Amino acid sequence: MSNSPQRILSPLARARGAGSAHHGAGHWLHQRITALANIPLMLWLVWSVVHMQDWNYAAVSLWLAQPINAILMILAVLSTFYHAALGAQVVVEDYIHHPGFKMVKLIGLRLFFIAAAVASVFSILKVAFAG
Repeated sequence: MSNSPQRILSPLARARGAGSAHHGAGHWLHQRITALANIPLMLWLVWSVVHMQDWNYAAVSLWLAQPINAILMILAVLSTFYHAALGAQVVVEDYIHHPGFKMVKLIGLRLFFIAAAVASVFSILKVAFAG
């Protein structure tokens, strides 16, 4: 039998510090809010795609030049990327157990989703203002 500190500690002492970091409820709430926000945004996007006559650059450019379409598209992109980032974070936290790799992966995912959202918003604005 070993005299490691782990064996001497009571079960409660071993569990302290390994519990909730008190950010789970906020994370869960953000995931649900973005999911609810995505429902009308995606319904609008699907409706717009189905009812668009021509899908060439000029038609999409004129469509995005309308302020309501550009704003709703930006909201859809931001909400979708934030929702995806929250979901990817949960997957990494649940399935990657090495603390160093987990941190690198979480930072990389955060940077990826921020860069993709910024690039998407920039593209929407560029097309909207060029049309």
